[in-house]
Amino acid sequence: MTDLISNLQWRYATKKMNPAKSVPADKVARIVEAIRLAPSANGLQPYQVIVVNNKTMLEKLKVAGKGQSQITDGSHLLVFAAWDNYTPARINHFFDLAIETRGGGDEAWENYRQSLIKNFGQRDSQANFEHATRQAFLGLGVALVAAAEEKVDSTPMEGFDPEAVDEILNLKAKGLKSVAIMPLGYRDEANDWLLKQAKVRRSSDTFVINVE
Repeated sequence: MTDLISNLQWRYATKKMNPAKSVPADKVARIVEAIRLAPSANGLQPYQVIVVNNKTMLEKLKVAGKGQSQITDGSHLLVFAAWDNYTPARINHFFDLAIETRGGGDEAWENYRQSLIKNFGQRDSQANFEHATRQAFLGLGVALVAAAEEKVDSTPMEGFDPEAVDEILNLKAKGLKSVAIMPLGYRDEANDWLLKQAKVRRSSDTFVINVE
């Protein structure tokens, strides 16, 4: 745990990355695997992660990202795309996978399946999309920690045009909407103004409320 805290103190929202340095494939794979193992409501994983390291595509995404240089100066971009809605087919896929993985279900498990289908079916698509978005942000949080553990720099971003990103990556056809992006790379130590700045966080006394 000491190493984890140290790595979280080391990480910051990198403002300038070194375009000459690329994140090794094994580190990217471990970060993405950590996201895959992240928790989500009901275990449904209602989002997908698109890993982009094609330079031409990154240039297009930089335009959609309002010119933020990390998108192209980093070697990889993770795009978190939430389901546009919960559907019976998507819910059934999870339950069928669970039954296959665990070797069978029972009446309680089937009741749980039908309950989710009913409950999500009673809500409009926007409410369901917002719920899926919150699950994607759980994955984003895990990704930031995983990157820090790998000593890979990253920056969580919402400042982009989601409709443009969706069009570039053809996400609408997949029933997905982009909700966050996260460049991966290595800090440009000579040119990142934020690197030497002290990390600013509220003290434990003002951040934590203990109920005993």
